[in-house]
Amino acid sequence: MNDSIIKAGTASLLLVLSLVAAAPAFAQSNKAESAVAEIALYQGQNRQQRLIDGARKEGELSLYSSMPMGDITALTDVFTKQYGVKVKVWRSGSEGVLQRIVTEARGGRFEVDIVENSLPGMEALRREKLLQQAMSPYQADMMPQAIPAHKEWAGSTLDIFVQGYNTNKIKKEELPKSYQDLLDPKWKGKLGIEAEDQSWFALLVQELGQEKGTKLFKDIVDTNGISVRKGHSLLANLVASGEVPLALTLYNYAPVQLKQKGAPIDSFIISPGIAQFRAVGLLKSAPHPHAAMLWYDFMLGDEAQQILTKRFNIPASRKIDTPEKKLHLKFVDPGQSLDMNDKWTKAYEEMLANRVKR
Repeated sequence: MNDSIIKAGTASLLLVLSLVAAAPAFAQSNKAESAVAEIALYQGQNRQQRLIDGARKEGELSLYSSMPMGDITALTDVFTKQYGVKVKVWRSGSEGVLQRIVTEARGGRFEVDIVENSLPGMEALRREKLLQQAMSPYQADMMPQAIPAHKEWAGSTLDIFVQGYNTNKIKKEELPKSYQDLLDPKWKGKLGIEAEDQSWFALLVQELGQEKGTKLFKDIVDTNGISVRKGHSLLANLVASGEVPLALTLYNYAPVQLKQKGAPIDSFIISPGIAQFRAVGLLKSAPHPHAAMLWYDFMLGDEAQQILTKRFNIPASRKIDTPEKKLHLKFVDPGQSLDMNDKWTKAYEEMLANRVKR
């Protein structure tokens, strides 16, 4: 079952990325694109009021996002109350968001205004020339790594890969201090991992040393096995239930949110810490460009950044300090993730999926 889960997930991702790689230039209205660009790049003194007035006339905004629904609702409620603009949300996983935007664009349907997704998906959209460069005064407040030179997406929060454990099954003093410690037979049948974290795996192996890291993970899986599950939320819940006592790849916010609800789960980080941004981007063909740009500003601004922080996300804003930002982190390169996806996915399958102990 675990083999089929990871192969299905990997096949889905490869299908999406091959679709993106093969996609032709999309037939979009130059006039419409020019109008969106003019709004996205405008920096006059009346910029904020112009966006608000235009957004209220447009009346609505279409958002495609892979963010957890609770976070989306917390943000959209405040945005709508503040600006009187209804936010129409379509939510899916990272690959689903990417696939829908590409498929709609290929079919000549340009319905989405703004997208929020993990960086590899955002970079794929940028390469297909579907994202609009945007200028916002709030970009200056972000971590430098969150704002690329092209400014076609902006990091809004930081996802750190953490290790999560069930506190009823594992004592804190028993936790591994290095990946080498996972060779201990006491971890047999207790380890789990997410099915599509090949970018994490590739960067980790690079940091450990390609040959050394690859052999280490082969040995870990041969010795103690590993449970492969699709979906970070699912994996976090399986840790909380005790079915997977120790997960190697959870997003930092999930264990904290579950712990707040009383679940027996906590997290820690085995060095090196690996992270990637979640980002927001404006579509070149946005049908509601004023509202879209207003949302872009909102996501990078103090109010949304504080909301996300209270919901245990790590804000990209430098104005909000969090302990996680003091960690020595290695950042996933979204361009490299796309370029090396086939190679990394094959390695991930070979090291983990095809070697799972049942």
